[in-house]
Amino acid sequence: MKIFVTRKIPREGIELLLKNGFEVEVFEKNEPISREELLSRAKGADGLICLLTDKIDKEIIEKTGIKAISNYAVGYDNIDIQAATELKIPVTNTPGVLTDATADLTWALILAVSRRIVEADKFVREQRFKGWGPMLFLGGDFKNKTIGIIGMGRIGEAVARRAIGFGMKIIYFNRTRKKDLEKELNAKFVSLDTLLKESDYISIHCPYTSETHHLIDWEEFELMKHSTYLINTARGKVVNEKALIKVLQDKRIMGAGLDVFYNEPEVPKAFYSLPNVVILPHIGSASIETRNKMAVMAAENMIECLKGNIPPNIINKEIYGK
Repeated sequence: MKIFVTRKIPREGIELLLKNGFEVEVFEKNEPISREELLSRAKGADGLICLLTDKIDKEIIEKTGIKAISNYAVGYDNIDIQAATELKIPVTNTPGVLTDATADLTWALILAVSRRIVEADKFVREQRFKGWGPMLFLGGDFKNKTIGIIGMGRIGEAVARRAIGFGMKIIYFNRTRKKDLEKELNAKFVSLDTLLKESDYISIHCPYTSETHHLIDWEEFELMKHSTYLINTARGKVVNEKALIKVLQDKRIMGAGLDVFYNEPEVPKAFYSLPNVVILPHIGSASIETRNKMAVMAAENMIECLKGNIPPNIINKEIYGK
C-alpha cells in the first residue's frame, strides 16, 4: 500500500511506515505543496499524511482516492472533516504530544513581549547600548498579576501550571467548567467578558471553529486594560487581525506575542514596524523531541487506519459505527 507525505517530516515516522511494509513517497521541497501537485502526487495513494498548510477538501479526497488521512498536527481545520466522514475516510491528528512544547513557547512569547527581549536584543546589536539606565526598556511584571486563559484544554492547562511558578492569579474561559482543575490550580472560571476586563496577560488556546472565528474582535479589545498583553499560539483567525494591528498601533493594549496569523504564511507588513509585537513563524511544537514524536504518532495513526483498525487518535470515530 502506498502513502503520500506532503512534506519532509522527521525520519522516525517514515522509517516506521517502511518497517511496516508501506511504500512511502515524500514531497521533498521545503515549502507547501501546490494544490495541483498534491492532486497529482497523491492520486492512487492509500494514505495521506498532511500538514496544516495543506487544504484537504472534498475534491482532494475524491479525486485522489485516498482511504485515510493522518494530520501531522493537533489542529485539523485544514481538513473537510464532514466530507471525509461522509466518504467513510478516517481522519487522525497528533494531540497531547505537543502540549509542553507549545506551552513553553507560549511562555517564551509572554516573556519576550512583556520584558521587551526582542527590542532590547536589537538595541544591543545596533551598538546603541551606552550603559545601564533606570528607564531603559521597562517591561511588565508577573507576580500577583492575572493571566486569563481562553481554552483550558491540554495546552491551556499546561500554560496555567507554569503561571503558578510566576506567582500569578489564574482565570479561565472554556466551553465547560473544570472544577477539579480549579481546586488544583487555584483557578477561577469566568465569562469571556470578565476575563478580558481583568487579565493582565491573555493567552489563547481554543481551537478554530465557526464559533471561535473572530472571538477577539473590536468589542473585545475595548474591554481589555491598556496594560494587557495578548498571546496567540492557537489559530490566527480566532483574532480579528486588522483590529489587533490597530490597537497595537494606537497602544490601546501593551503588546502581543503571535505564533499564528490570519492567512499563513502571509504576515501583515504592519507588524514589521511595530515594536510592541513579537512575531514567530508557527513554531509552537518545534522542539526536536516533539516533532519526532509527532512523526511517529502520525505514522502509527496511518498504520492502524490502513490495517482496518480504529486508530488511537481518530477524529471522526462515527465512521466506525461506535
